[in-house]
Amino acid sequence: MSRIRLAIVGVENCASSLVQGIFYYREKRESTNIEGIMLPDVGGYKPYDIDLVAAWDIDARKVGKDLSKAIFSPPNCTAIFYKEVPYLGVKVRKGKVLDGVAPHMSNFPEDKTFIVSEEKEDELEDVVSVLKETQAEVLINYVPVGAEEAARFYAEACLKAGVGFVNAMPTFIVSDSTWAKKFELNNIPVVGDDIKSQLGATILHRTLVQLFIDRGIPLKRSYHLNFGGNTDFLNMLERNRLKTKKVSKTEAVTSLLNYEIGWENIHIGPSDWVPWLRDRKVAYIRLEGEHFGGVLFSLEVRLEVEDSPNSAGSAIDAIRCVKLAKDRGIGGPLISISAYTMKHPPKQFPDYIAKKWFKNLLKEKEKDKGEKEWNFRKD
Repeated sequence: MSRIRLAIVGVENCASSLVQGIFYYREKRESTNIEGIMLPDVGGYKPYDIDLVAAWDIDARKVGKDLSKAIFSPPNCTAIFYKEVPYLGVKVRKGKVLDGVAPHMSNFPEDKTFIVSEEKEDELEDVVSVLKETQAEVLINYVPVGAEEAARFYAEACLKAGVGFVNAMPTFIVSDSTWAKKFELNNIPVVGDDIKSQLGATILHRTLVQLFIDRGIPLKRSYHLNFGGNTDFLNMLERNRLKTKKVSKTEAVTSLLNYEIGWENIHIGPSDWVPWLRDRKVAYIRLEGEHFGGVLFSLEVRLEVEDSPNSAGSAIDAIRCVKLAKDRGIGGPLISISAYTMKHPPKQFPDYIAKKWFKNLLKEKEKDKGEKEWNFRKD
């Protein structure tokens, strides 16, 4: 198998966890069991079969540094579970700022927010040139929530460079029919939108809703509130940046229902920033319904996770799937893996169905059964 050449946009906590994880699992590759991974093998690609080849950020404490050092630079605050990431020879370049920094971020201490680098920004043609020169095959987008222009800027760069795209953020690109068509016409595989953590609040909420459905309990009301201490939660204090994020998280849950419960009966979204939590996220979920005889029933759950490693557990699968699709000549949105790893995929399916479809597709060795029977875009 060839290796996967990965570019990263946004060298923040999620990127730090992803890079650490690649080397953590590389050290454990002789082990008979790869633990902590949903898909240990994706068409022959293991979690450690990824080479970092390019990176962009806008923070002065990261731009110009080797990626191996930048992932540990402020304001990153995620858990350090693999300290010995080797020198990578990948200099973090100054990305295009656009709408990547919310105005309110300037009201907080420098160690909690961005210090925008004064280096010259890479323009679109610069990003395209770097992607081609480094022979990048996949780019993962980690620009902040609400950075709609910035997310589309890098999606456009991938289109021009022929690079597969993983949209880990809630800007609707892969789930937007116009953008999806562009990638399909150019035969470039894409996965998105908005990463669904390995075992986070969204997947837990979806699982509980599915349990209500399976046990014949109509859902009447539900909320899902979360807060944390990383830059992502600080950024999201600006509610104007949350439109697509709220849609993404809400539809991830309501898409499982075959009935409407009313907008006033479902509330899902980030609620606050608590600095001392750092990269920990706390989520409270409540569901109310009626069981036998219309008797009231309620369920409450509290979840606490280290946010960024939880995200990386899904990202590492999505990245390998995009590479596998490129190997097999498949372009456009990859439906089954998007439904499995993203909150707002082009098509929503229950998680157990998405997993089953994707695992069945991985069993195929060659594209020899026709496009309808063999592809990632399950109709």
